[in-house]
Amino acid sequence: MALGDKIRKLRDELGMSQAQLAAQGGLSQGYLSQLENEEVQNPSAAVIFGLARALHVDPRVLMHAAGYQEDPGDGGSADSYEVTVDPDLLRFLARIPRDQQTHLLRVLQGMEAKPAPTRPGPTWASSGRRR
Repeated sequence: MALGDKIRKLRDELGMSQAQLAAQGGLSQGYLSQLENEEVQNPSAAVIFGLARALHVDPRVLMHAAGYQEDPGDGGSADSYEVTVDPDLLRFLARIPRDQQTHLLRVLQGMEAKPAPTRPGPTWASSGRRR
């Protein structure tokens, strides 16, 4: 599959518009459109890595589609990469603005860093019984 087709397919799977992907990938929407329509030959590695990050895929997937030769010492295949994040979660996140994504990430990181508070059980003195 050609790079433009691969980008479009991944973008569609995430429910992202060209404008959203361009913004998250650090590109102009016009340049992204040119990439998807195969009007750009040999995009830079920086472009491919930015798009891969925004599409939540291993950069090798896009490098392979762009025709770059795989490093034989790498041992991995672009086709064998598996995303471990729920696709529905990625689609949801792709629809909310970047600043809200950042806020949500901070909330989730805070939840991960702190154990859930435990509530002490009732004691005899505080059980409410009267003598």
